[in-house]
Amino acid sequence: MSLHSYSKCWLHLIWGTLNREPLITTKELKKEVSDYLYEYSVSKKIYMKKNYVNCEHVHAIIDLPTNLSIEETMHLLKGSSSHWINNNKHLEIKFNWGRGYAALSVSESVLDKVVKYIEGQEEHHRTRSFLEEYEMFISVYGMRYIAD
Repeated sequence: MSLHSYSKCWLHLIWGTLNREPLITTKELKKEVSDYLYEYSVSKKIYMKKNYVNCEHVHAIIDLPTNLSIEETMHLLKGSSSHWINNNKHLEIKFNWGRGYAALSVSESVLDKVVKYIEGQEEHHRTRSFLEEYEMFISVYGMRYIAD
């Protein structure tokens, strides 16, 4: 009998562009980056339930696989997507994600609520900046924000 590893570890991942520059500005590019992140996740056996690409940051809900750490997962997602953006010459300047990320645990009982929050990003950012949103999440999770 074979022994398999099972886990359910939902994470809400948030990361931004270098210096929070609004570089991913067109709907077409946002969709292409979103599709790339999803397809790349599938190729790495990372289940990405939802993602949303804003002009200067990304939200994603993933189920962290047993064979990857949070740091390895973020390195894969950020590294491969910035490489893809640059190789496909989507921007006239070199694209980089910023240093760091937020990886916040999500209980199964509130998963749908977090997915809806991510789906409502366009509406949220009519009244709140990415930095305000990020600081709010850090505070809600009882962490201390360290400015760049």
